[in-house]
Amino acid sequence: MADFTRIFIPLFFILFFLTEFLGMSAIVARKTGKNPNVFSKDDSAYSLIGKYFKLTLLFLFLYTVLFFLFPEIIYESFKINILDLFFFKLTGILLMLTGWIWVLIAQYYMKNSWRIGIDKSSPTALVTIGLFKYSRNPVFLGMMMSLTGLLFSLPNFISLVFLLVGTLLMQIQIRLEEEFLLKQHGSVYSDYKKRVRRFI
Repeated sequence: MADFTRIFIPLFFILFFLTEFLGMSAIVARKTGKNPNVFSKDDSAYSLIGKYFKLTLLFLFLYTVLFFLFPEIIYESFKINILDLFFFKLTGILLMLTGWIWVLIAQYYMKNSWRIGIDKSSPTALVTIGLFKYSRNPVFLGMMMSLTGLLFSLPNFISLVFLLVGTLLMQIQIRLEEEFLLKQHGSVYSDYKKRVRRFI
């Protein structure tokens, strides 16, 4: 299992980044003629969240590469012994795969409404079909599944920090997006919030 996770984890996140971020962004950009990465670049708190998101993703990528290169050092560093069981490793791998597929499905239903950040210049349609009938934020939910899976399959405090920091950033971003959607869609979004939970 150790050799499998050494290869699986970095390959998984490379595939995750290529499909969920670069791939989807390229598809939307080609269809709309607009870059879907719309995090602002000023000195606002919203812009700061975007920078932290990108830094977290960069460090996560480096972390998985280091795990591939130095598996024993990374695995043993700050290990959480209570999670160091085959059951948790298998659960972690299943969570990561489920999270990846979950995000792909959610992005399929978002189509050209997919954005990385809040697009104030080109308002998008409110998506309430597919997974969005059951979760207001299925993309973020899938990302949290994957980070939880990372913790279970690579159980140390570094993985735990990625889960905690990632969850905090997503929670802040969700609230910023919900505030924007309420202003944009008014009672339609308000009614949607009453029907559908934030996550599931």
